[in-house]
Amino acid sequence: MQIGPYTLPNALFVAPMAGVTDRPFRQLCRAFGAGYAVSEMVTSRKDLWHTLKTSRRADHAGEPGPIAVQIAGTDAAMLAEAARYNIERGAQIIDINMGCPAKKVCDKWAGSALMRDEPLALSIVEAVVAACAPHGVPVTLKMRTGWCAQVKNALAIARAAEQAGVQMLTVHGRTREQGYRGEAEYETIAAVKAALRIPVVANGDVDSPAKARAVLAATGADALMIGRAAQGRPWIFREVAHFLATGEPLAPPLVLEVRRALLGHLQDHYALYGEFSGVRSARKHIGWYVRALPGGEAFRARMNAIETAAAQWQAVADFFDQLAAAHERLPQAGAGACAGQGAVEAPLQP
Repeated sequence: MQIGPYTLPNALFVAPMAGVTDRPFRQLCRAFGAGYAVSEMVTSRKDLWHTLKTSRRADHAGEPGPIAVQIAGTDAAMLAEAARYNIERGAQIIDINMGCPAKKVCDKWAGSALMRDEPLALSIVEAVVAACAPHGVPVTLKMRTGWCAQVKNALAIARAAEQAGVQMLTVHGRTREQGYRGEAEYETIAAVKAALRIPVVANGDVDSPAKARAVLAATGADALMIGRAAQGRPWIFREVAHFLATGEPLAPPLVLEVRRALLGHLQDHYALYGEFSGVRSARKHIGWYVRALPGGEAFRARMNAIETAAAQWQAVADFFDQLAAAHERLPQAGAGACAGQGAVEAPLQP
């Protein structure tokens, strides 16, 4: 899989998710087999670049390349300047956000709202490509199928973006109107893939190895982007990779491996956010890990009252120690004692 001059190790990508895909999470997903990760969206508003929130989103210290930064906004000149700003700070690939369905983003006509104004969308693409070209930085684009069911214009925008110099395109198989409701559709992604020469990435509802194979078959896409399914389950990337390569499922991860991964993730998270913010923002990650585990809901309720990093970290360690005493491998929701029987065991990593 190639993006400009960069050869990726595989075609399984981590989706940029606001409030989730920070550097510790990206690195964790990569350690579990993701071949590529894009940052949370960084605003094009210059007055916000030096805020703590933006500086954390733009933190790539120690992150393996290629460093991909997603930018968002509504003004072509501002987005071009934002691209240059992030390139100066280490970005090797710039991704344009035309996919975010959040109301606070779309109300400002950014994110997927740009799909309602095709001339504006194209002017943004052209400006960003022009800003990145002197630096040899590829530009990619993430979008939805359209604004609503009656206006699915992904194909028109995709063709124009390719003509303007975009080097990879990701399509989430929902309209902005859907948000994350209902089921993703893949016919539009297949049509985009058939019409373009650049790589096309399929996104939306890829939540299992079997679904990953089905989406690739339905769309002909060059790669898959996984978002919500990786929350609390970063090992989904190695599960998908193994299944696509062999047709065989992996056994669930060892409880002690999950314990080690989560505790390491928490340490990186605290280091980035500091104790006060880190403890609070880590709660959602911990909740995602334990939500389907025995005693997980009760533990999450107790954990949400913990105020210090040391106590939170120790509580998580103790929870997984107790789980490991009863289960060698991570229990699967709704699965019996034979879950994973006949599956291939995963190596101990990361």
